[in-house]
Amino acid sequence: MAGLATLLVLADGRLPSGGHAHSGGLEAQVSAGRVRGIDDVAGFLQGKLATSGLVAAAFAAAACHRPTEWARLDDGLDARTPSPALRKASRAQGRALLRAGRAMWELPAIGREPHQPIALGVLAHSAGLGPLEAAVAAAHGVTTGAASAAVRLLGLDPYAVHSLLARLAPENDRIAADAAARAGDPVDDLPAAGAPLLDIGAEHHATWEVRLFAS
Repeated sequence: MAGLATLLVLADGRLPSGGHAHSGGLEAQVSAGRVRGIDDVAGFLQGKLATSGLVAAAFAAAACHRPTEWARLDDGLDARTPSPALRKASRAQGRALLRAGRAMWELPAIGREPHQPIALGVLAHSAGLGPLEAAVAAAHGVTTGAASAAVRLLGLDPYAVHSLLARLAPENDRIAADAAARAGDPVDDLPAAGAPLLDIGAEHHATWEVRLFAS
């Protein structure tokens, strides 16, 4: 079993996997006036962690636990992603993550564009990590990606944003532990929490001619 240093490599925001190009849906919510300051960002991240964060963590953990079932898991996650724009963004990040992963570890055969949590779980397995570590990395990425975007979109103090991430860390761990405990569940029984406002925002965002982030 790999150690914590390997997990840090996989969860590092500097990993060249394209995550910096995505706001996790925050750009659309800022444009709509729903997120204006640090308190709004806190509410956004908490809601995102409880919904898409839980789903991403569960599917990453499952893909790490049983990587040969990646295609079935990918279909299950696709069914839980009603927005075509979000499906496209997730697969683009999955493709980029696999490219980075192949430079570091020997990966099993997997499709060219799996959803990002599926790619993350397979990479975690190849790196010698377990379902819990895969779930932690997935939940962590859901919050840190949007938090980084908040600094750029709203001009927030990065120290205040990282203070917020530190306060969210225990909840991140709790959600990851819950997700990892279900890594062996049938695909249809995995979490399916949704965030309709993010889906709607993603579809609007995809039509913009000028935007800072890809999603």
